[in-house]
Amino acid sequence: MQTEHERGAAPAPPPRGRRGRRTVLVASALIVVAAVAVVGALGLGGDGAEDGSAAPPRSGSTVPVTRATLTERTTVDGQLGYGTEIPLPVKSTGTVTWLPAEGRTVERGGTLLRVDDRPVVLLYGTLPMYRDLGLTTGTQQGTRQDAGTEQDARGTGDQGRTDDTSGAPAPSGSPTPGGAGAGAGGTEGTLRGMDVLQFESNLAALGYTGFTVDEKFTDLTARAVKRWQASLGLPRTGTVGVGDVVYSAGKVRIGHAGARLGSAVTEDVLTYTGTSRKVVVNASAAEDSWAVRGAAVTIGLPDGTSVKGEVASVGKKATAPEEGGGDGGSEAPTVPVTITIKDQKAVGRLESAPVTVEYVGRERADVLTVPVAALVALAEGGHGLETADGRFVAVRTGLFADGRVEVSGSAVREGMKVRIPE
Repeated sequence: MQTEHERGAAPAPPPRGRRGRRTVLVASALIVVAAVAVVGALGLGGDGAEDGSAAPPRSGSTVPVTRATLTERTTVDGQLGYGTEIPLPVKSTGTVTWLPAEGRTVERGGTLLRVDDRPVVLLYGTLPMYRDLGLTTGTQQGTRQDAGTEQDARGTGDQGRTDDTSGAPAPSGSPTPGGAGAGAGGTEGTLRGMDVLQFESNLAALGYTGFTVDEKFTDLTARAVKRWQASLGLPRTGTVGVGDVVYSAGKVRIGHAGARLGSAVTEDVLTYTGTSRKVVVNASAAEDSWAVRGAAVTIGLPDGTSVKGEVASVGKKATAPEEGGGDGGSEAPTVPVTITIKDQKAVGRLESAPVTVEYVGRERADVLTVPVAALVALAEGGHGLETADGRFVAVRTGLFADGRVEVSGSAVREGMKVRIPE
């Protein structure tokens, strides 16, 4: 027969002394692991003891000292628009019977306004209209008798002739002075002058030809004038009155009207500007050295984009700030600086808006530079750089620009590595 032990009875429990010994061993192991962790955390023992005399290595990257050109850029506020509105030099007298809408663009041959229901036409030029243009007195009398026909000047030469000079020609070498022979009291002869050349150039540009573009107003010029007058719905007199045209350097944009329909023409009956948008900056008179004609600038638009600009003109008269305005009248006098924009499409549809203008101030070429973040303050004062091996060298700083700074000193050389501390 099998005994109870042989049938699989549970073994007897171990002695109490053996179980207690195992518990002591586990506790001792845990104490040893904890001690090692503490020693590691404190940096004691092992390799750490060998480097205990040196400071822990600094974090941060190293960069080389480079040679470059530093450019200081300054930003000022400006105003985008079409520039200052200027009164049109209208010389017509009478009643204003039509005015164009503000903002309208008028080109060569277009009507600026109507006075006594007669158009005042825009032409291109720099010489203002200062006299009537037409055939001289003796010839005008014969011409006006047949002003309604195109054959009234037949006696002066063939239609294809381009060098016709009606009346007695002026003596060679003695051109008729401006205004001589024009209107009552003038002598018979050919009207001459730069104003004639300017007008004839416009007449030809509008497609009215058949004459020589020169400084002489001839019978053939008068014929072209009559065709032009007919297209405008005017009597074909062949004479251009002093108030019939206004000259400008190019096409214009109509500004505000200084007169109402039905009122008499005044000096400020209508204002105009150029058609190109530009920027005006009221620059400090004490800090306007950047404002030199032709200087390049960058214009920041409200939508965050930028366009290139160029200084076109600088005012010669400084304007003092208004009394009581600003910060107790501490603002410096300013001068207006006009900046043109070549790429008008880059401005989009903006016609008026506040903008910023960035210009180049000081510039330092071929100097040693480091990032501004590499500078450290030295205990003895001034600034220095930390080399890759932990040494500190004193430097002199120069121009700060674009996140970098000019540095110099006997211990600084191009290519040396310096640390940027965190």
